[in-house]
Amino acid sequence: MVSIDIIKIMITKTSIENLKNSIDIVDIISNFIQVKKSGANFTACCPFHGEKTASFVISPSKQIYHCFGCQVGGDAIKFIMEFEKLTYPEAIEKLATLSNFSLEYDDNYQRQDYSVIEKLNGYYQKLLVSNQEASEYLKSRGISSFSIEKFELGFAPSSNETVNYLKNNFLNLSDGKDFGIIDYGQGGVYARFIDRITFPIYNNTSKLVGFGGRTISGHGAKYINSPQTKYFNKSKLLYGYNIAKDHIFKEKQIIITEGYLDVIMLHQAGFQTAVATLGTALTSEHLPLLKRSEPKVILAYDGDKAGLNAAYKASNLLSQNGYDGGVVIFGDGMDPADMVMNRKMDILKDMFTNTKPFAEYCIDYICDSHDLFNPNDKQKALNEVNDYFKSLTPIMQQSYVPYVSSRLNINSNLLNLANEHHGRAQKRMNLSQIDIAELSIIKTMLEMESLVASVLNIINEDMFQTHRNEFNLLLNDKDDPLLRALLLQEEVKIYSVEDLNNQLMILLVPYYNKKLQLVTNDKTIDFKEKSRQIRALKDNIDFIKKGDINSLTMI
Repeated sequence: MVSIDIIKIMITKTSIENLKNSIDIVDIISNFIQVKKSGANFTACCPFHGEKTASFVISPSKQIYHCFGCQVGGDAIKFIMEFEKLTYPEAIEKLATLSNFSLEYDDNYQRQDYSVIEKLNGYYQKLLVSNQEASEYLKSRGISSFSIEKFELGFAPSSNETVNYLKNNFLNLSDGKDFGIIDYGQGGVYARFIDRITFPIYNNTSKLVGFGGRTISGHGAKYINSPQTKYFNKSKLLYGYNIAKDHIFKEKQIIITEGYLDVIMLHQAGFQTAVATLGTALTSEHLPLLKRSEPKVILAYDGDKAGLNAAYKASNLLSQNGYDGGVVIFGDGMDPADMVMNRKMDILKDMFTNTKPFAEYCIDYICDSHDLFNPNDKQKALNEVNDYFKSLTPIMQQSYVPYVSSRLNINSNLLNLANEHHGRAQKRMNLSQIDIAELSIIKTMLEMESLVASVLNIINEDMFQTHRNEFNLLLNDKDDPLLRALLLQEEVKIYSVEDLNNQLMILLVPYYNKKLQLVTNDKTIDFKEKSRQIRALKDNIDFIKKGDINSLTMI
């Protein structure tokens, strides 16, 4: 068996082993579900499938859990990974936080210090309490003091005050620039958020990575977000996800809105699965985050032109990728926050229950964009619907034939139904066993980005026999629909670090054996160079047999 040291992750193996030895699985799981003593073990209702009779058993002596209903099981790390939908390194860090354990990192890895943005967030929170204008604005929007505390709302003062706070508290200005809090101009250091109510934004592992800001003095745009940084990518983040995550997993539902206040007010009204995109439309980069809990997705958008267009683009994306859910459009100049403010919670509940399916919304949007009484415009609508249909599964296409025929008032045989699913985003692959191995390596690298650099020291595109194209896309265009489809392929699994190492061994052995044979038989290489390559290839084969992949030389 190959050691996990073969592919170095940022946390040392010794530190991980010490963490495992210091924790108790019962204490860890008790942080997430209610457990009950039962003889030598503990039992609970399984959090991974619905049940009324407890079949989930935790063994303190063996430090494992097992569900006799759905057959899930493993150690504390596996539980955190499955329950929190985290990668292996993320689960280790989560466990360390729960256990107050200090992890050790590789010498060549410098862990990011989040103290500058965390302390600044605390400073902004304190300033909000004393700022009457900002407090009055939030009060006028119906936001309670409990919600202000829950969402950690704050107030960013003048640029000088923010910069002086950082300097006076000896906080690293370079870190402040890395997080997009400050920047440097001709006049020196300046703060990006000035005279604004601040909305702290967390990533999916609950790390504070940026802010949203709402002006109360007319300084610049009404709303701004942190700039793009190595920590903050607005196309991957959802505001409020850190607070809504547990409710999303439990209720299998996520409500996606357009604004910070919509999220806060919906939570205040009991709709605790609400999140918001950050001033941008829903993108393919959001899909891995949505896939973590596989919820029903509800798009709750404004009824203005921008909202309708955003709902169409998002519905197109979600329907093509097989997501369940639908669309809610708010009319009469109202948004979710206004609905809560006007105590229309019952209407909201009914709207979220009776959404318009994504495909139906897309068809309506296309039809409503054309004058269907004009034959030429009607033909354009039909062409657009046919193009949209090509991205759907055959069953989805067939299901909506009557609806399209009715909307366009045409014979159904005018619709071009694909016999198979041609859309790249949902293309199903004819997978052999080696196909699955290659794709699983690529999918693991997509999901666990911390491993990419180490893996690329070991492999290259020539080692992929069937899916070289996907490997190149991984390196050059992660947004490509083919990779998005791969993320949704359930038959392609995400390897553990150990399984990944084993599969790399399987990939490397035939590659180097074949290359050795080719070099040996190649008469165009001079004797000295051929001897060098043969020695290097044989050394690589010996390293692989010993499980020492880190010593491989790329030839």
